[in-house]
Amino acid sequence: MTKAQKDPLFQLIKLLTKSEKRQFKLYAGRLFVNNDAKFIKLFNLLDKSKTYNEKDILKSDFVKKPQLANLKAHLYKQILLSLKLNPTHKNTRLQIREELDFASILYSKGLYHQSLKILEKSKKTALQNNENNLANEIVELEKIIESQYITRSMSGKADELIQQAKSLSEQNLIASKLSNLSLQLYSLFLKTGYVKNKNDAKRIQAFFKNEIPVYHIEKLGFTEKLWLYKCHLWYSFLMQDFKNSYKFALKWVNLFSQYPQMTALNPVFFLKGNNYLLEALFFIGNDKKFESVFNELLDTINSKNFPQTKNTEILSFLYVNFHQINLHFMRASFKDGIQMISAIEHQLNTYKSFIDPHHTSIFYYKFASLYFGANDNKACIFYLKKIISNKALTMKEDLMCYSRVLNLIAHYEEGLDGNLDLIIKDTYRFLIKMNDLHQVQKELIGFIKTLQDIYPQELKMAFKNLLKRLKPLEHHPFERRSFLYLDIISWLESKIKNKPVATIIKEKRSAKLTERYKTK
Repeated sequence: MTKAQKDPLFQLIKLLTKSEKRQFKLYAGRLFVNNDAKFIKLFNLLDKSKTYNEKDILKSDFVKKPQLANLKAHLYKQILLSLKLNPTHKNTRLQIREELDFASILYSKGLYHQSLKILEKSKKTALQNNENNLANEIVELEKIIESQYITRSMSGKADELIQQAKSLSEQNLIASKLSNLSLQLYSLFLKTGYVKNKNDAKRIQAFFKNEIPVYHIEKLGFTEKLWLYKCHLWYSFLMQDFKNSYKFALKWVNLFSQYPQMTALNPVFFLKGNNYLLEALFFIGNDKKFESVFNELLDTINSKNFPQTKNTEILSFLYVNFHQINLHFMRASFKDGIQMISAIEHQLNTYKSFIDPHHTSIFYYKFASLYFGANDNKACIFYLKKIISNKALTMKEDLMCYSRVLNLIAHYEEGLDGNLDLIIKDTYRFLIKMNDLHQVQKELIGFIKTLQDIYPQELKMAFKNLLKRLKPLEHHPFERRSFLYLDIISWLESKIKNKPVATIIKEKRSAKLTERYKTK
């Protein structure tokens, strides 16, 4: 998409539904004088345009270049005001803010009693819905009004407001500290991925211990608990502690069962919590629970009560497809998974203005892994090149590193050894630069380097020796992340047993289910 097409006003207009466009025109034309207003002409022109082109706007001759920026800003504001009035965008948070605005207007008119009456009602709603920041704003305005509007109950009211202000201030402070810590941990995870060694682990442990605020769980409401579980979830992910990742992701999701009204008010957090729960289940290999949670998520998303916005639409697309692919990985149904790729790519193109390069690259890696599992190495290499060639991709170093490792293996598997030495050197150089050369990677690169010197009859023994060296690393606290990105063990076993990777994974899954049944 060209830079011009990313114009904020143009994007907003193109996202409006037919009913929203109709409402805007009714809203803008509510006064006869607006019927020929320049901002309506600009709206109609942009609505009909397929791309944003400033030259076309100026050619229309209803606005001069020096006026265009102000006209666009005015139109943008009018569209937002129209959307604010649309019933489909009404929610509890907006209603509370609206009532707070009304109370402020009444206060400025000297109508103190009417203002206090609205504030008391909106404060009750805010507290019921754990909107503590808004509740705090309401209490502060109540304090200002009560200090000017003397009543017989002033003494008792003052004590009540002081206590409420103190309690809300404490809760908001805890929530702020927890949200700050959650954001810092998330940023670390996106930038560097999982901890790589003991020094990394000690640094993250010390940071978490130092930054986590003192709290009493019984005093925390929905919002504070949500941020608390997010902090522990990101800390667990960073430390590669996937059992605790599962534990806190489950607590996060269960919050919405304890506070049912919060799903409609916070659908994004609901979706994200389920996403991390499924991710943790995938990492610990609990496929039965994974399928159960995934189906429950689909039922909720498709229910008529779940908020349908562009935001939830995009997140639902991401998470449903991520985990549908993960389900194919768990079942080793790679060829079935490949059937999804065309439809997903079409939607990626539709949503390209809203999905960041990081999430797009995750899809490409998953596509590549599906093709690798289906023994289509050329298609695997095609998608990996999309990641490797993206010089602007600076997040999630793990993803970039393992794209190169898988690319190296896929080239070997396909027999593309003409430039294998060059790919080995490039991969090795990249990993050194990223300070990400681990034992698993050293073993793999070293092994592929020696393949050309190994006689065909010795190849199976070479694979067995490599498997023997890698097997103990599968559960190593800092090496196991390698196996999250690439099932190297199953690949080696497939080479040794001369079976497809999919068959090996299915046999393991069957054995695991049998063992689980015996345990029961």
